[in-house]
Amino acid sequence: MKKLILSPDFTIEDIHKIRGHNYERTKDMTVVEKVVYYNNSGKEAEREIEWRRALKQQKIKRAT
Repeated sequence: MKKLILSPDFTIEDIHKIRGHNYERTKDMTVVEKVVYYNNSGKEAEREIEWRRALKQQKIKRAT
C-alpha cells in the first residue's frame, strides 16, 4: 500500500483520503484483526502525543 500524503493545510479532502486509506487497510480483516489494529494504532497515537508533550515542555523550560 502506498504512503498517504496529506496537504499542508489539512482539508476535507485529506479526511476523505484518510478514511479511504483506513478502509483499504481494514476491508479484508476479521473483527478480531480490526480490534487489534485499532488498539495498536491508538497506543501508537498515545505514545506520539506523550512524546510531543514532553518535547513541548522541554522547549518551554529552555525558554524560561
